[in-house]
Amino acid sequence: MRLSRYFLPVLKEDPKEAQIVSHRLMLRAGMIKQQTAGIYSWLPMGFKVLRRIEQIVHEEQVRAGHIPMLMPTLQPADLWRESGRYDDYGEEMLRVKDRHQRDLLYGPTNEEMITDIFRSHVNSYKDLPLTLYHIQWKFRDEIRPRFGVMRGREFLMKDGYNFDLTKEAALHAYNRHLVSYLRSYERMGLQAIPMRADGGPIGGDYTHEFLVLAETGESEVFYDSAITDLSFGDRQIDYDDVAQCQSVLEEFTSRYARTDETHDEAAFHRIPEERRRSARGIEVGQIFYFGTKYSEPMGATVVGPDGSRVPVHMGSHGIGVSRLLGAIIEASHDDKGIIWPEGVTPFHVGIVNLKQGDGSTDGACEAIYAELKSRGLDPLYDDREERAGAKFATADLIGLPWRITVGPRGLASNKVEVTSRRSGDSVEMSPRDAVGRICDIYRPILGLPAPGS
Repeated sequence: MRLSRYFLPVLKEDPKEAQIVSHRLMLRAGMIKQQTAGIYSWLPMGFKVLRRIEQIVHEEQVRAGHIPMLMPTLQPADLWRESGRYDDYGEEMLRVKDRHQRDLLYGPTNEEMITDIFRSHVNSYKDLPLTLYHIQWKFRDEIRPRFGVMRGREFLMKDGYNFDLTKEAALHAYNRHLVSYLRSYERMGLQAIPMRADGGPIGGDYTHEFLVLAETGESEVFYDSAITDLSFGDRQIDYDDVAQCQSVLEEFTSRYARTDETHDEAAFHRIPEERRRSARGIEVGQIFYFGTKYSEPMGATVVGPDGSRVPVHMGSHGIGVSRLLGAIIEASHDDKGIIWPEGVTPFHVGIVNLKQGDGSTDGACEAIYAELKSRGLDPLYDDREERAGAKFATADLIGLPWRITVGPRGLASNKVEVTSRRSGDSVEMSPRDAVGRICDIYRPILGLPAPGS
């Protein structure tokens, strides 16, 4: 994309309404625009990052054997009355009536609807296990929406639901989700720590939240610092292997890590003092096992091996897709702007032309731009008639992880400058080597073909 043809309404000044870093930088970088309290338009660059995060979530859910679908945003109130949650959920639920005076609600979550779908189409234990998920816009009427997309009223969320014959099988689904979430977050450049949590309005007494440590986090958390040394890495997992998934869960949850809602002071003090930590955390996902909480009242049963009907065991599993943008920025920024991890960056590399209109620099930039695109990368070429300082300021603000700077002085020696946004380090090399360097960085992330293949 050429920046001269892109819609990127960056702001020079900090917006007064922004209270935290991610909200301030998303507004300044032209990623979002508030339409009303807690509701945002996603402008092109914000939408681009949102789609990259969504794609990672999709890929890891499918890798784990989960099946995508899509449910509507508006739900009939009768389903929620059937489960007993319609009156219990509270004022966060947006209740509406259609022209026929039928009660509807804008879905804050989908346990009732997915249970209704299941009971309409699944009859035998032979059709289990089954895990369905979707990524969909939700609405919760927060009393005080704040912090931009971190605490909005409308938000994009992945929620998945497993149906199993037994508790043991459902707990394997729980473990499977934990593994898939660890993979998802690490691909986004995040360390999200699974912490024992409270079930809240979803229900269930077996649940973990995934939290990213950040000063602006809404939750107070207590943990053993040894957990921050853990990494899932590039290990391969057989999601059908019960023991293997259980071992990952034990590895990542055996050390103390809890939110303030479930904090146990006595257990915390059994950790060596030098490893005790308290901090703030941003919730970016949660997994639940709640057994037959919904299947029993709503009649979601199957014919079991002995011919009798039994209620299925269920769990739900959510990732805050839109909230993740704020969490990534809170965890990865400096005083100049955002620093995107390579896995979610809106553009893979920025190209800065230091002398727009000069034949040699224009030609070199065009050649680099075309070559990067032909290799399967998505570059952003700053071809504006702007001074160099303004171009560098924009590049730092929007936070692309790599920048190729092209100027007449360097080209005289067949050199361009490749700069890491995270470290600030720059290296001079030929235009051809610069393209090769960027491709080498993204090859394992994007699955690019090897040179010459």
